[in-house]
Amino acid sequence: MTQAVNKERHMGASILHLFFHDCFVNGCDSSILLDDTSSFTGEKNAFPNRNSAEGFEVIDAINTNVEKACNGTVSCADIHAIAARDRVFLVGSSFHQLLNHV
Repeated sequence: MTQAVNKERHMGASILHLFFHDCFVNGCDSSILLDDTSSFTGEKNAFPNRNSAEGFEVIDAINTNVEKACNGTVSCADIHAIAARDRVFLVGSSFHQLLNHV
């Protein structure tokens, strides 16, 4: 998150925007991050999200790095929530613990 926000300051708002839109509709399941398959149009490319949401590549990169470090341990929804929390902290708000167990 730090690299993404330092590279593009608006990326912090974009990540929070993604998190809001994911949680607002059907709960925080990170379904907004789903890619297309041959038989399914993922939310990432669905018409309502096309050209309206940014930051997918940041969450995808974080997810890839987490999977390399501890494959199958952390869900995409957890990564999305922590990225949104970290975004708020990086732009000057207070830090909030999200996970009480590890």
